[in-house]
Amino acid sequence: ATGHRQSPSHTAAFDRAAMVGQNGQRAADRSRSPKGEKDKLEMDLDDGHSAKDIFENAANRVGYTYDDLICMPGHINFGVHDVTLGGNFTKKIRLKTPIVSSPMDTVTEAKMAIAMALEGGIGVIHTNLSIEEQAREVMKVKKYESGFIMDPVCIPPTMLLSDLDELRNKVGYAGFPVTEDGRMGSKLLGLVTKRDADFITDRATTRVCSIMTKLESLVTAEEGVDLQAANKILKDSKKGKLPVVSKEKRLVALMSRADLQKNADYPNATKDKNKQLMVAAAVGTRPSDKDRVRTLVAAGVDAIVVDSSQGDSTFQHDMVRWMKTEFPDLQVIAG
Repeated sequence: ATGHRQSPSHTAAFDRAAMVGQNGQRAADRSRSPKGEKDKLEMDLDDGHSAKDIFENAANRVGYTYDDLICMPGHINFGVHDVTLGGNFTKKIRLKTPIVSSPMDTVTEAKMAIAMALEGGIGVIHTNLSIEEQAREVMKVKKYESGFIMDPVCIPPTMLLSDLDELRNKVGYAGFPVTEDGRMGSKLLGLVTKRDADFITDRATTRVCSIMTKLESLVTAEEGVDLQAANKILKDSKKGKLPVVSKEKRLVALMSRADLQKNADYPNATKDKNKQLMVAAAVGTRPSDKDRVRTLVAAGVDAIVVDSSQGDSTFQHDMVRWMKTEFPDLQVIAG
């Protein structure tokens, strides 16, 4: 007699079919549960749980990740304009936008702190700077006025036009105040713009002092001028830039028509009682940091953040205790 040999694939398919039948029966057996428990499970799936049930349940030993939870919207009777995100940074400093920068090294200096304060948050000037440098960053924030450039790039009168060309390409604009030593705060000598230098061919030997518009020919504003008055001077003079100078003719700020046109109103800005932007600064717990705190307070800092890897240490306790004794009204963040 001849026999018929089944192929391996046919046998495997037959075995799988048999197993599905058996497993299906076993699965049905296992799924049988008391009606009350089944109804409760279905009710939980339909209604979900409140955040309090999930996160404040003492009996819960389950850890959740973002993908484990689905947030289901409920009924609301208010609009987006009614939502307030404001909160306290310290007991006396309230933020309209609850965003605070990290006190980590190099994260925040004056420009970042100004941007954050204008938007309703607060920046923490990092401590990886000398005491004097950190104090200067704090002062830049405190002296900032919306619409005024408080730290413009200045150039010395001896700069060659070839070097000026390189500077223009680097910073992306063409007008610069010329001061005695090329630094902000020194005596203003003049202003050089693209128009002054455009038609000079010998750029390798020509110096800025020979082509700049001298101070006597400039339209300037005196220190203390407000934004509205400075804006009017710019409009009336039809100039692109307005230097703000002290009585000694030292440059204290610069106003630019282009920046003024881009200037926005910041209703949520974090300001103190003097209408100045607020700023915090980080310090360590070393004895030398006491001198840092004194200098920062003198510079006008609004809060000190103790930057330490261990919050509950004797060193941090001692530093906080010393600061609150030495400067009772100083806002201190530690931990």
